[in-house]
Amino acid sequence: NEGVATAPRDIVRDGVLRSYVLGSYSARRLGMETTGNAGGVHNLTIDPGEQDLDTLIKGIEKGLLVTELIGFGVNTVTGDYSRGVSGLWIENGEIVHPVEEVTVAGNLKDIFSNIVAVGNDVDPRRNIRCGSIRVDGLTIAGE
Repeated sequence: NEGVATAPRDIVRDGVLRSYVLGSYSARRLGMETTGNAGGVHNLTIDPGEQDLDTLIKGIEKGLLVTELIGFGVNTVTGDYSRGVSGLWIENGEIVHPVEEVTVAGNLKDIFSNIVAVGNDVDPRRNIRCGSIRVDGLTIAGE
């Protein structure tokens, strides 16, 4: 985006932050080198896990499979978020009914700390490649 070449690198490895995503402006402000990411991330890959989506679902006693995020409600300074979602309600490892007009809220630090598994259902056609992510302990509100 700024004419700066990017290179493969680990952003997080084994739960430890290894690198930032920086354009020229933010790198200069932090006294660091740009990573060529002024336009954001691209070709981001999160290593897939062993389980497919059906297996991830079977391990959930009660929960929500989020299929759509609605709106934008993330505070990038504090990590607090509140997003509308639609999805499928899960009980005893089975999808029981669709859900809409529900809010998921909390803090990104808690989400990252409560990732239980990453699925192997990666779509390679996307610029961010990641399987389904199972997160325990989210706050869900709605009818």
